Amino acid sequence: MKRTFIFLSAFLAISVFPARAQTAAESNSASRLAAESRTFFPPNWVRGYTDFSVAPSHNEPDLGRCMFPQPASAGGAASLCTAYARYILSGYVEFQPLGRTPARHFFLFFEPKFSFGRNIPQLTYTASILPIAFDRSVGIGFKLPRNFELRATQHQVDWLGRYSKSLGTADLHTNGPYGLYATFGVRWSFGGYGRQGAPSEY
Repeated sequence: MKRTFIFLSAFLAISVFPARAQTAAESNSASRLAAESRTFFPPNWVRGYTDFSVAPSHNEPDLGRCMFPQPASAGGAASLCTAYARYILSGYVEFQPLGRTPARHFFLFFEPKFSFGRNIPQLTYTASILPIAFDRSVGIGFKLPRNFELRATQHQVDWLGRYSKSLGTADLHTNGPYGLYATFGVRWSFGGYGRQGAPSEY
């Protein structure tokens, strides 16, 4: 009898933990659904990330603005065309302000990227943080079932500081990495990527 009592006590103690976990999970799910049912500005209606990168010497990103190798008339190490980045500050932000009605599947996104540096491959490598370019993509998306999204994106580059004017004979006068364009596309996320922060599941 004593052994049976100890066994039942141990069994009940062990079974209480999953039951409590399930109850907690259900209450969290219910509260999350209740919170997400807000029409405007549901939880996590703004989400994204930021990123800061440093390129080591001899690995600087080429922004496509300057000739390589540069002509002798550009001035060698004294050339003004030094659009090879040392630092990149970038990010991604999504805005999904509606939490109810079919409009909750729409979202806006913004993807900025700033490049800084003053380098010429094989000639000059510095730690300068001189502004070079502001590269950005903006657009609108619509969430579909099975982790698919429809996206319309517009991309543009603005040259900053001295890069807003001509920089001599080495200057290619390009309109930035990938230039100005607009695209319509489909994105598929898998493995749970990008789904945790969204205010509403499909």
